[in-house]
Amino acid sequence: MEPRVLQLLLILHVLALPVQLCEIPRGNSALIKCLNMELLRLSQDLSEELNPSVYVALRLSADHSLKKEAQYLQRLKDVFQPSTSSSVAGGQQKQPNTGRLALYLLALRAACQDMDTLLGRQLVTQLKYHLHKEKEQIAFKGNGRPITSYYQYSLGVLALCVHGKKIDTHVIQKLLSAEKHKFTHGVKLSMDTKAMAGLAFTCLEQANLYEPKLVAAINLAIQRVTGSILQAQTTKGTFGNIFSSPLAMQLLIATGMSKKPECPKGMDALLGSLEQGHFQNPMIMSQLLPVLDGKSYLDIATMECRAEQDTLERDTRCPGSRTVILGTKMITVHLAVEHPPSPETLYNHSIQMPFESSLLDLLRTAAEQGPGQFTFETQNTLHGPLLTAVMGVKASNGERRYWQLLQAPDTSLQKGISDYQPQDGESIILKFSPW
Repeated sequence: MEPRVLQLLLILHVLALPVQLCEIPRGNSALIKCLNMELLRLSQDLSEELNPSVYVALRLSADHSLKKEAQYLQRLKDVFQPSTSSSVAGGQQKQPNTGRLALYLLALRAACQDMDTLLGRQLVTQLKYHLHKEKEQIAFKGNGRPITSYYQYSLGVLALCVHGKKIDTHVIQKLLSAEKHKFTHGVKLSMDTKAMAGLAFTCLEQANLYEPKLVAAINLAIQRVTGSILQAQTTKGTFGNIFSSPLAMQLLIATGMSKKPECPKGMDALLGSLEQGHFQNPMIMSQLLPVLDGKSYLDIATMECRAEQDTLERDTRCPGSRTVILGTKMITVHLAVEHPPSPETLYNHSIQMPFESSLLDLLRTAAEQGPGQFTFETQNTLHGPLLTAVMGVKASNGERRYWQLLQAPDTSLQKGISDYQPQDGESIILKFSPW
């Protein structure tokens, strides 16, 4: 047999081999539908922070509750696009930051809203202005840092790109420059930022709006980002940690890497964690649902919002909501506050609280047990409450310092203060740290 024929037979044999794709294993449809229904429930909970990302996830899903989705969109509009009368009645409306505005624009595209209106153009212009100010901050301060973060900066670029808007090349160049050495949190790689920037770069590459030289630089950045994310996969299948994995998986899906062995391994890790109830934060849940439908934020750009049917609320048995009813069992957790370089511990006490309480509950209990001895402040974000001040010492973006959450002696917590549940005998350290 001729060599060419043998070579052809070998190629055909390889092509015939089963390829492990980044697909959902059979038997998980009910689990995914329950995640979908939980996000729908959160969208109807008036006590929850309004989050455009939740709406985006519901819209990208294969299953819908169209009436409830429309209700949530209207609530988002009431906040992000208040009428003149409501603005006057309620006082000066606080402007959303870059990340919130970007998510809202993604939500509008997911709803197939007409942006060729005065209001639509104003929103696009507003986001462009935000990115311009972020870019100026990067250049002016000399430390290469935007006003908010490179995560929000990337999200802003992605939102404009998904809407088909051409972006100032200087804005893109700043992100390309930052990708090489600025995507860190402290000394660690910020997987979320890497993934979001990768999604933005992938959208830009596909846009056909830029010069070949810039597109080539974007393509190299995509290769570096995806390469570093693949290398960061742990033996458990996660990328960084389980909570940064949904965005990382979105990037792998968007860049056509579903045939890579890392992709099904990552999908298995996500499904296992979902089944065990590890995902409780609405932001992370909303980033996860598109992945389980085999989609990413880039799929928003091609949505047509046609022939959608109400299929979500049909006889699916799911566990109860995330609400935790605290029992009578009490646990003891040690809480310490450190402010380097001072060798003194600002606070150092053991606190009793109910089993299955959150770290936020611990902080509240500490503040109640010794009025004036322990104080703290938080700020609501789309990822949940953020610890912004402890014992009167406030975190500062300008000084790039924050209150780090540690399990003694030096293990960073992977969850926020409202999601993490300390265990009996555990020691928690709040440490004022650089980032």
